Amino acid sequence: MLFSLLVLAFSVVTLIDIITREEGQVKHLPKFGWVIIAILIPLLGGALWWAIGREYPERVARPALFTRPAAEQPQAAPARPVDTRTTEQQLADLEREAEEERLRAEILRRKRERGEA
Repeated sequence: MLFSLLVLAFSVVTLIDIITREEGQVKHLPKFGWVIIAILIPLLGGALWWAIGREYPERVARPALFTRPAAEQPQAAPARPVDTRTTEQQLADLEREAEEERLRAEILRRKRERGEA
């Protein structure tokens, strides 16, 4: 009994929606075709109407209810620099830096031996 009333209510709401839609808001079939389908096979016809038969309005993005102040907004990480040197150039630079560090340590050691530092 309850199921029959729910099917009847669903069918009535579906038929009202089909009839009140403008022709430009109906997809795949003319309105008359959708009415016939909704009457002959109420559950399946109504489900098809709501799923593929009607045109839904575009959703407008709503502003967020809770937003952080601008100062608290997470900042995007700065872009990492891209190294355009070849591997050989990078290795040569690394060897040069290592040699420079070795020479500085040698100079510092000699100054300490002479008592300058």
